[in-house]
Formats: sequence, C-alpha cells, structure tokens
Amino acid sequence: MYAAPSEIPCEVFAELPDELRRTGAASEWTRWQPGEARAHSLLEGLSFDRAGRLWCVDVAFGRIFRVSADGRFEVVAEYAGEPNGLRIHRDGRIFIADYKHGIMQLDPASGRVEPFLTRYRLERFKGVNDLIFASNGDLYFTDQGLTGLQDPTGRLFRLTAGGELQCLLDNIPSPNGLVLNMDETQVYVGVTRANAVWCVPVLPDGSVIKAGTFIQLSGGAGPDGMAMDEAGNILVCHVGLGSVWVFDPFGEPLHRIRSPRGRKTTNLAFGGPDRRTLYIAEAESGCILKAEMPVAGRVLYAHL
Repeated sequence: MYAAPSEIPCEVFAELPDELRRTGAASEWTRWQPGEARAHSLLEGLSFDRAGRLWCVDVAFGRIFRVSADGRFEVVAEYAGEPNGLRIHRDGRIFIADYKHGIMQLDPASGRVEPFLTRYRLERFKGVNDLIFASNGDLYFTDQGLTGLQDPTGRLFRLTAGGELQCLLDNIPSPNGLVLNMDETQVYVGVTRANAVWCVPVLPDGSVIKAGTFIQLSGGAGPDGMAMDEAGNILVCHVGLGSVWVFDPFGEPLHRIRSPRGRKTTNLAFGGPDRRTLYIAEAESGCILKAEMPVAGRVLYAHL
C-alpha cells in the first residue's frame, strides 16, 4: 500500500545488569502472561524528569528504576505491585499505571509508592496499562486487563484536573499506549490485540464521537507504547516485530527503527538536551536502545 519507510539505526544505550535480573523467577504477573513464565524482567514506562533523568519500570517484579546518563540502573522502589506505565507531573510527582492496583503515586525521595486512584464507581480496574497528561492537567489512561478480541471491554479513562473520572470508551480489545494529538482534541490509542491504532475524538464534556481505526498494523503482537514529535508524527512501538514505526500526522509511514537485540519493543521516550534522541525499551533482552531522530520530541506537560 505504501513505499517501504526509510530506516533509522539504533544502538544499545543501557542493559539491565545481571544482579538485577530475576532469571528463572516467577511472579503472579508472569504466571498469567503467555510466554513470560521465566521472564528476567519486563522493562516499560520510559519517562524523563525535568532534570533529564530517565525513569522506567519493571512490570514483572514491581520495580521502579532510574537510569543514569552513562546507562547505570538504580532501583528507586520495589513494592508488591505491577507497574506498567510511568509519567512525571510538572510539579515533580511521579504517577504509575499499576496493572494490579490502579494509578499510584511515587515519592522519588523515599521510594514510597501509594495509591492515587484505585476504583471507578466502587469497582476495581481491569488492569491499567499506560497514562499521559494533557497540558491542562487532565490525566488520560488505559485499562487493559486481559481484554482482547475474545473480550473487547478494555477502557479509556480521563481524570480531569478538577477530579472528575470519566470513562470515554469501554469497548476496546486491549488498550495500551496512548498519545494526544497536537491540539489535544483526540487521543490515539494503541489497541494491541486488534493490531491497530485508534483515533478517539473527545469533546470537552468527555463524550466521544466518530472513534475509528487510524493505523492498521500487521504481524507481531501489536502496538504498545507511543510518542509524538514536534511535527505531529506518531511513533509506535510494535511488540513482536522489534520495531518502532514513525507515521506522519495523516497515518502514512515515514521511518522504521529496528531493534538490534530482541523483538519486544515496549515503550519509548524522547530525551537528550535537544530532545532528538529516542530511547526505546526492549523487554526481551532487558535493554534500553537509543536512536537519533530527525525531529525533536514533543514537549509534554510533564516537562513544562
């Protein structure tokens, strides 16, 4: 349908050291994930704080890492949870999408992780996956659980800056990563089991109109983490193909970044002094990759 996109090379930036790998260990999370019974870790949730430090999570074993500029991993927190996504508010608070507990909050000084939002109308979430802040302080997050084509009941939520929790969609077969368009009137949601990215127009009152498929992928397992650059291009991690795709604002493919290691490219974030370096979590090998991009990453609410 389209010409093959140009390829952008990448390399290993950091690798989880042997002493932090739980090789052969099992957790409740790994026991219920196909093919993950012997996972050493599962790196996800890349995010940079205002000081330019890289943070990430280990879903499988409840750990929050901070990664130094020279690629050294530091355990900031370890707790009885399943952290999947991580975002940093502009006031310094660190928010975690925890598959087991809901939306959590991390104190970076003490390493204490506490509940922030655990229920919707008295019911527990299915298993939250990823989150993002809008410029007005609204928090969007996905509630994935074990949904898929066999059970298309995953949800997209918005917690307004005023504290109102709204369920925007409740019919998604495995909602995962998400980004907002440039004017923040639409949410792009990676729908893993449908191997697609949905476009979800959201009105100010929280109602959704004309949601539809924006990008249809093929192969691998499906889209995971997502990001956006200053040109409005959408970057999509494609788990199973070991790739990150770069699509223009109209959904046409521009570039492909192939992992030089494993095939589980789960999450990504722009960093560096000019935000032109893309960092990519590759969970199969327990690595963080990096690639130099032609366009700088979009400044997120977290960095203002």
